[in-house]
Amino acid sequence: MLRILLIIAIVWLVLSVIGFVVKGLLWLGLIALVLFLATSVWGWVKRSSQN
Repeated sequence: MLRILLIIAIVWLVLSVIGFVVKGLLWLGLIALVLFLATSVWGWVKRSSQN
């Protein structure tokens, strides 16, 4: 489960970098950044609840 969250977080991070590099895709960068943060928080909560 943690591996899947890590892969998803990496995909969001790559999309956010692409969105910020290409000026016309700024909206993609913002959405990907928000989704990256949400995925990170969700993974952190899941990991904390397993202990």
